[in-house]
Amino acid sequence: MSDIEKVKKLREATGAGFKDCNLAIKESNGDLDKAVEILRVKGISKASKKMSRDAKEGVVAVSGDEKKTSIIEVNCETDFVAKNDDFINFVKELSELNNEKNSNIDELNKSKMKNGTTVEETLVALIAKIGEKITIGKAKTISNSTTTNYKYLHTVVKDNLAKLAVVVSLETKDNSDTVKNFGKQLSMHIAASNPLALESSLIDKSIIDKEQELVTEELKNSGKPEDIAKKISLGKMNKFKEENSLLTQAWVMEPKKKVQDVLRELAINDLKIKEFSRIKIGE
Repeated sequence: MSDIEKVKKLREATGAGFKDCNLAIKESNGDLDKAVEILRVKGISKASKKMSRDAKEGVVAVSGDEKKTSIIEVNCETDFVAKNDDFINFVKELSELNNEKNSNIDELNKSKMKNGTTVEETLVALIAKIGEKITIGKAKTISNSTTTNYKYLHTVVKDNLAKLAVVVSLETKDNSDTVKNFGKQLSMHIAASNPLALESSLIDKSIIDKEQELVTEELKNSGKPEDIAKKISLGKMNKFKEENSLLTQAWVMEPKKKVQDVLRELAINDLKIKEFSRIKIGE
């Protein structure tokens, strides 16, 4: 087999560029197995250099069914790569594995892919081949025996891949179209309104503390008496909690109503919003 044929074979096997394959064949004295190892080592080196760059593009993938649904975010540097077939195929397989592993990223990274290598190893090879930083971002699995999950994908890139994805879990024994329609609408509402938690008491304390800090700083320079400033501060914080809690948000389909009002009007006694997850690429 000539060196040119070996280069061609190496390119097919690794997906690396002609120049890199040519150098690897020369360095390995024509040994294809050694050439693959050389490229892998170089790939790791290239990948580590690329990891210092920003990766705010990419896709969010949804997998599973209405009883167990998972979302995973995979970031890259450019939207061009987010539409690349190699990247898309990697994310699709990764998404299915993520659902199996219940969004446990440590377990996911060590999982074997169809090509026989781990997720970590496949990711390094993909970075070397594509030439961009690629990272696994947020991941969430929603699975409750008594609930049904509803999903919404916004700005779909391909199939189950989008720029924003929502999964919301409803608990009820009612399987009517009314509930199904509410589940779909609620997932769209969450996509548009970006609630921080189901109710105000569940908003992360660090977020509340940060907002309080900003409000206090704003009022410090207003020149208002302390008792008035305290009342204004309380009002602003209550409004912040109300606008960022799902149940008290204005319903996007009919803003004069809150989500909890719509829930009440459905008059389904055992209907509850159990939990939700919203992931937007690069957010």
